Amino acid sequence: MNIKEFIVESFTESAETKIKMIDACSESIIESINLLVAAYKNNKKLLLCGNGGSAADCQHIATEFMIRLSHHIDRPALPAIALTTDSSNLTAGGNDIGYENVFARNIQGLGNEGDVLLAISTSGNSPNIVKAVDMAHQKGIKVIGLLGGNGGKLKPLVDIPIVVPSSNTQRIQEGHITIAHVICESVEEELYGNN
Repeated sequence: MNIKEFIVESFTESAETKIKMIDACSESIIESINLLVAAYKNNKKLLLCGNGGSAADCQHIATEFMIRLSHHIDRPALPAIALTTDSSNLTAGGNDIGYENVFARNIQGLGNEGDVLLAISTSGNSPNIVKAVDMAHQKGIKVIGLLGGNGGKLKPLVDIPIVVPSSNTQRIQEGHITIAHVICESVEEELYGNN
């Protein structure tokens, strides 16, 4: 396969995955929007966790909520914290309590009842995300799971699973950021669209 064929194949697969997401993910996306709107109306916050590319997505998504996504909507910050960004915290946690516990520990310290956790895992099987979800439930925090493939271990554990219908990590990650943009823009519109 030459470079042009590879590009065409990749773009086509990405587009086809997003078309499949309409049927596979729309209802869960609507549930997630409603959950976040209710949480923000009650002065709660969004916490986010994930590994690798999903960790980068956590930063991206938290920034869209804190700063803004839609430039036509003037709004205050919507509180969102990516639990993936503090290198001192993550390395101390990894060293002292084990990497599988770092997100759960931060949820224990920062999370409050009524908050929302966005747990991102392309496989749905990340041990530290599973533990984070368990801690979230102990704290009375609802969990949205951005997942892929068959949803893995996390699908039955989260309150709202959003499973991108693909087994290709790249396509799943592309789907996740598209879904996150739709959720963020819809939350902005629901809360501040008439301002």
